[in-house]
Amino acid sequence: MAASTSNIQPDDDVLIELYRRMLLIRKSEEQLFRDVKLGRTPGQVHLSDGQEAVAVGICAPLDDRDQITSTHRGHGHYLAKGGDVNAMFAEVYGKAEGICRGMGGSMHVADFSKGIVGANGIVGAGLGIATGVGLANQLEGEGRVAVCFFGDGAANQGSLMESLNISSLWRLPVLFVCENNGFSEFSPSGTVTCGVISDRARPFGIPIWNIDGNDVVEVWRTAREAVDHCRSGAGPAFIEARTYRFSGHFSAEAMILSTPYRSDEEIEAWRAKDPVARTRALIIDRGAADAAACERLEMEADACVEGAVAFGEAGTAPNSGTAEQLMRAGS
Repeated sequence: MAASTSNIQPDDDVLIELYRRMLLIRKSEEQLFRDVKLGRTPGQVHLSDGQEAVAVGICAPLDDRDQITSTHRGHGHYLAKGGDVNAMFAEVYGKAEGICRGMGGSMHVADFSKGIVGANGIVGAGLGIATGVGLANQLEGEGRVAVCFFGDGAANQGSLMESLNISSLWRLPVLFVCENNGFSEFSPSGTVTCGVISDRARPFGIPIWNIDGNDVVEVWRTAREAVDHCRSGAGPAFIEARTYRFSGHFSAEAMILSTPYRSDEEIEAWRAKDPVARTRALIIDRGAADAAACERLEMEADACVEGAVAFGEAGTAPNSGTAEQLMRAGS
């Protein structure tokens, strides 16, 4: 079963807000890459620069009552869902002022008050979590939707089929979003993944969309339709968004790889499809804002990230009992 989207377009204010959030993600990711080199982070980071349109477009029709589960590459999802950038930087820096008090780090940013159930360092772990959240939402009957972001690598986990099966059987309000960036760590997807990923949802009768994940308007439009489907009680939906990460699998991969696994030509070809640049061009072409206004938005994002860095650097180290306190609070 395939689904088609309408031709509805976001109005100028919505388009500018999509661009604003994409800029914040891009600037944050670029800063975090610099922070690793500067020794501000206690470990490495997995970045999503180039994939901003998927995170922002999917989260646009959601509100704080809806939930998302994320991946080890989750900063963009966190910010797209409305997470606090100051708390995120403090968390990545390992500071007590972080959203998880510095105990989660880069791969575990979360904020339940915003419906951000959490990123996860285990590939595919969000699939089962989102399905469970979807069941809770159905039982509560308040119309909430759970969105599961996962990559093409996680699509090869058996938990995907289990989650699709039970979600369809019980008509759970779960939106599965595969960010197909073409690589499973360092392996091109074509060498480890057979067939079209979204086809895995077909046997379960789940509606699917295959979209250009670097076109924020297409993602936004598709997300509205898919979320409405889930919220209506019709069951789960599945979106496969084709995109690309400009950064490597993680920030220090150059230290462990003897030969590159992708060419400069490939990266540059995808940079020509940069979702942030495409959105800026669309805003100007439509007359929603001029180049000067777009530059002001970029400066605004820069200032926001600079403030987040200052906030994180001024933070304090967690005390030795923080982990135990958090476990006790959650038990």
